[in-house]
Amino acid sequence: MKPKAVIFDLDGVITDTAHLHFLAWQRVASEIGIEIDEQINEQLKGISRMDSLARILCVGGVEQHVDQQERIRLAARKNALYVASLQQLKPDSVLPGIAELLEELHRNNVPVGLASVSLNAPRILEALGLQEQFDFCADASQIQHSKPHPEIFLAACAGLGVCAVHCIGIEDAQAGIEAINASGMLSVGIGKQLEHADLLLPSTGELSWPLLQTFWLTQHSAHVV
Repeated sequence: MKPKAVIFDLDGVITDTAHLHFLAWQRVASEIGIEIDEQINEQLKGISRMDSLARILCVGGVEQHVDQQERIRLAARKNALYVASLQQLKPDSVLPGIAELLEELHRNNVPVGLASVSLNAPRILEALGLQEQFDFCADASQIQHSKPHPEIFLAACAGLGVCAVHCIGIEDAQAGIEAINASGMLSVGIGKQLEHADLLLPSTGELSWPLLQTFWLTQHSAHVV
C-alpha cells in the first residue's frame, strides 16, 4: 500500500527562494518608506503576492492610503526584482535529498505534483532542471484562494486525477500545513516552528521514499477513519 501521489510545495521544500523573496520585498517596502525584517518575512511564506503586500502595508500603517492600482504596481515591481534574482538558481540549488526523493518516487510509480502559489514556478523548475520530474504543477493562476485555504493542493490532486485523502503533502510554512490538513491529505512539515503537521522533519535531508512509505502505512488508516 502506498500513497496515490506526493504533492510538494516549492519555496523552502524544493529550493530555498525565501531569501530572494525577502530581498525583493525589502527593496519595494523601502521604496515606500517601510522597513521589514526576517521576522516579518516569516509571515509572508506560503501566501500570495497580493496578500504579502497587504501585510507589508499593514506593518507600515499605510494600508488605507494605497489604492488597488498602486498595489498592482508595487506587486509587479516586486515580481520583476524577484524574477531577475532567479538567474542565481542552478541545479545545485535544489535542497538536500529532494532530487533523490523525486527519482525514488518515479521509480516506484508514485505521481508527483507541485502546489505553489508562485506564478514563477515553471521558470524555477526549469532553472533547477526538475521540470520533467513533476507530473502536474498547480499555481496561483488556477485558484482563487491562497493558503491556508486548501484549494492549491486540491487543484494539484485534481490535475493528477487522485483523491486528496490518498496523498501526502510536503510543506515548510504554517499556512501550507494548514492547507494540506484542510484538504484531507497527510502533512509532512519541514522545519522546527510548525504546528499540526502529521510528520515533522528538521530538514529536507531527512526525506526519503522508505520514510514516506513507513509514515503512510502507520498513519493512513488512522487518518481516514
